[in-house]
Amino acid sequence: MSKLNAEQLRECIVAILENTKEKPRKFTETIELQIGLKNYDPQKDKRFSGTVTLPNVPRPKLKICMLGDAKHCEEAAALGLSVMDVEALKKLNKNKKLVKKLAKKYNAFLASETVIKQIPRLLGPGLNKAGKFPTLVTHSDPLAQKVEDIKSTVKFQLKKVLCMGVAVGNAAMSERELYVNIQMAVNFLVSLLKKNWQNVRTLNLKSTMGPPQRLF
Repeated sequence: MSKLNAEQLRECIVAILENTKEKPRKFTETIELQIGLKNYDPQKDKRFSGTVTLPNVPRPKLKICMLGDAKHCEEAAALGLSVMDVEALKKLNKNKKLVKKLAKKYNAFLASETVIKQIPRLLGPGLNKAGKFPTLVTHSDPLAQKVEDIKSTVKFQLKKVLCMGVAVGNAAMSERELYVNIQMAVNFLVSLLKKNWQNVRTLNLKSTMGPPQRLF
């Protein structure tokens, strides 16, 4: 049962979109869902983690890098992605600083079947530690679709603090698209919580440069 008030959600979305139109920025602002939890002890309670694919792409400009074999590198380059082959990965020489820098540079990674097996050996645990272990792509998967999926996927992960934020949309989206995305993201988050809505303290929506709007 969703406790989200449909009217309030619409009002928040309208307020955010109006705010981004009043003060146009040189970039498309991302709209983030900020969550505050309660009755949770990150030390004792099981920390949850889950990903959900939203119906509309919240972050179209996500930086994705393909760690691929020759065929995948070619396909990815044609789609405008950054690419690295095994030779390029070998050059990093398992240097922790360089691997960390690579993990920082991109939001997500894709890898071909032949490459993904070699990643722990070539790069060590760096990408895994950064929570950016590559997503497997086989040659039967349409690469463009895989890229779209990654751009539409958001991850909820409880760390040591009881607040978190995820991108649920951007200022270029319509009210309807934002509404569907936010509702799906909130319902998914609530399903991850131990006591569902009883664990939710606050929900706010905020665009990159705008003021937060209280949702719950």
